[in-house]
Amino acid sequence: MTQEELFKSLIAHAKEYGFIFPSSEIYDGLSAVYDYGQLGAELKNNIKRYWWDSMVRLNENIVGIDSAIFMHPKIWEASGHVGAFNDPLIDNKDSKKRYRADVLLEDHIAKIEEKIEKEVEKGKKKFGDSFDEAQFRATNPNVLRNKEKAAEITSKMNEALNSGDLEAVRQLIIDCEIVCPISGSRNWTEVRQFNLMFSTQMGSVSEDANVIYLRPETAQGIFVNFLNVQKTGRMKIPFGIAQIGKAFRNEIVARQFIFRMREFEQMEMQFFVRPGEEMKWYEHWKAQRLAWHKALGLGDEKYRFHNHEKLAHYANAAADIEFLFPFGFKELEGIHSRTDFDLSQHQKFSGRKLQYFDPETNESYVPYVVETSIGLDRTFLAVYSTAYCEEKLENGEERVVLKLPAILAPVKVAVLPLVKKDMLPEKAREIMNDLKYDFNCQYDEKDSIGKRYRRQDAIGTPFCITIDHQTLEDNCVTIRDRDTMQQERIPVEKVRGIVEERVSFRKVLEKI
Repeated sequence: MTQEELFKSLIAHAKEYGFIFPSSEIYDGLSAVYDYGQLGAELKNNIKRYWWDSMVRLNENIVGIDSAIFMHPKIWEASGHVGAFNDPLIDNKDSKKRYRADVLLEDHIAKIEEKIEKEVEKGKKKFGDSFDEAQFRATNPNVLRNKEKAAEITSKMNEALNSGDLEAVRQLIIDCEIVCPISGSRNWTEVRQFNLMFSTQMGSVSEDANVIYLRPETAQGIFVNFLNVQKTGRMKIPFGIAQIGKAFRNEIVARQFIFRMREFEQMEMQFFVRPGEEMKWYEHWKAQRLAWHKALGLGDEKYRFHNHEKLAHYANAAADIEFLFPFGFKELEGIHSRTDFDLSQHQKFSGRKLQYFDPETNESYVPYVVETSIGLDRTFLAVYSTAYCEEKLENGEERVVLKLPAILAPVKVAVLPLVKKDMLPEKAREIMNDLKYDFNCQYDEKDSIGKRYRRQDAIGTPFCITIDHQTLEDNCVTIRDRDTMQQERIPVEKVRGIVEERVSFRKVLEKI
């Protein structure tokens, strides 16, 4: 199965089992907008809890807020979004399709990098145990040629984007002989900038209404509340403010399922530090955030850092944590050193002082900021796509299983009476009613026990508890593990402890 076929399968699976639905589907849907179903909402909430607990509960100097989506329009002028929040777009004249010019180039670079990896795989097969990958990458002519080619295109792209030279961006697309995926032609328009903010009106009468924007990020709600939080919480530098919330961007080229959407959710933390100490904290949060991701156990090799050559207008350093999605390595989280840009701009535009008096240095200053910003929907996709697995069993049967990290699984325990009679449902309900106060449980008595196991595998339930006739005599049940499919007979009173051991957030949080 190709990665593209796998991606289509997991999208279909997400809908079939109640994780993600196309929004407004009965009206033929709304492009790049999705609804989370009953299981998707549970998985999403568990990801939020993992992030929130790791940020707010484990750090005494980080607190959380929930700011409004509607904000004063001057905020977006101060932040630079009105004037500079743009994407470079290019149209293909034959297909009439519109693309982000930088994404076309990034995809082209990714294809070159794929060629490098294919050369490495060929080398592994050819030389076997004696294969020295580092030496191969440093000496193989095909690898070196493609590395040089990718580096040259990357350098030219960053230079053109940093300088705002849109004609140079278009020329690079032409020089790379990039074709439209739909028409296959190279008949491109000029590149132009497109602002990504959604605007709306606030007011009772349209003529008197003020134009406001749906926030394109949650960070500004933190910055404008900096003093409120600092004073009421008696916070001392360094300290952080965390927030989970919706953001909106008018993405023209929204694609790849929930990877790039027009309405999405962010988990952001702004860490306020003394000027001059920002790089120390920047490196600290890079390490901390990577540890958070790796603690989930999705595979260390699926993560890598990508340092930005093209910096945003507010940053003096920036890096992405990229994840290996089914469509390649893409940005999952950004760590940015934002300097004092945001607070200084809001101080300037609002006319209010946004300074911190440092009792240790006996001086007032505008703090510098280190930001961690992660997409909740992208994290959902990273977890879901890694967990989705189609297995062939020893007996020749096949099963689809979601090997979700147990702490994130929507349903932790399935309670299954072997048959719908002989007092087994009553006993099962008794066990269910006891466990549901601690875990999200599901009760199922329809179909054979084998079919019920498969249903629970497909939604990622770590444990199934089966109640049979022997249970009525010895008060023992059969507990089945999702990943190994091994079954064990245990007393009912041990069920809670076994499940708690596996699904507890504590063990994962202790790894960070």
